[in-house]
Amino acid sequence: MARKPRIEFVGALYHVITRGNQKQRIFRGTEDYERYLKILGDYKTRYDFALYAYVLMGSHVHLLMETKEAPLSRILQGINQSYTMYFNRRYATVGHLFQGRYKAILCDQDSYFLSLVKYIQMNPIRAGVAKTLDAYPWSSHESYVWGTKAGGMVDTELVLKTFSEDLKKARRSYREYMGQKEVLRREEVYATVDQRILGDEGFVEKVIAKTGRRDVRGRRRHAHRLTEIGKTVEEVYGISLGQLRGKGRARDLGWGRKVMTLVAKEYGYKGQEIAGYLFRDPSVITRYLKEASEFKSDVESVHDLLRKNSNKQV
Repeated sequence: MARKPRIEFVGALYHVITRGNQKQRIFRGTEDYERYLKILGDYKTRYDFALYAYVLMGSHVHLLMETKEAPLSRILQGINQSYTMYFNRRYATVGHLFQGRYKAILCDQDSYFLSLVKYIQMNPIRAGVAKTLDAYPWSSHESYVWGTKAGGMVDTELVLKTFSEDLKKARRSYREYMGQKEVLRREEVYATVDQRILGDEGFVEKVIAKTGRRDVRGRRRHAHRLTEIGKTVEEVYGISLGQLRGKGRARDLGWGRKVMTLVAKEYGYKGQEIAGYLFRDPSVITRYLKEASEFKSDVESVHDLLRKNSNKQV
């Protein structure tokens, strides 16, 4: 299946993940980390993007960046090519250093900004390569604490001002925030709409309005549990969850199962997961999915009710 094009516009906030080809190490020593940061800084000067957070791990890189006039694709292509040329010369290697296509998740800044800064910088702790953030030198954390890392390359002001206008108080509050338990889990970071957007359906609509791109419509992966979807189908059609998962073969039960399958699929559930929940053979679920065009209005009715019920809980 062809990969969908990047969603790019001025002011877009991206969580970028670049991995070594076949999980190979892309940093073998201190000089490698330093060279990558120099290249990153050079391209930041050239293309004037904002860099809010980064972490360099042995086999991959995380960046949180906001683009301006230059598109993300041009920026990342330049950074990756420049570093690959350096790496291949230094270690007498040839070929691709990075995995074929970097991952770029367009993020809702209003909902995820601070959480993503923290999530990215906590990578060394989660990976067990450092016990404290201060002990890991290859992240943007030091920039927030001391303002010295990478020659001021990190744009810390926006983050720190969310804590306080007073710089000393802001840095102290930032430290306290980083020491608190993480709220944003890995599953949520990658629970994207259409594998490209981190945000709710309201954010997706804003992206559509800004870009005119209708191909970004989609549902956020696992935004609703299968039980929640089943109960909503129950509410719409008056069919109990027990009946949907039971052995009955009445026409309305088949209809309800098909609608639930189609809704669950749009939220990123695999056919096998849906089959297991409904106690059906996976081949039956595959057959249901082929009938998607016949149930568009029914599927939207369930989505509408899911959205309304979610809004009531907020």
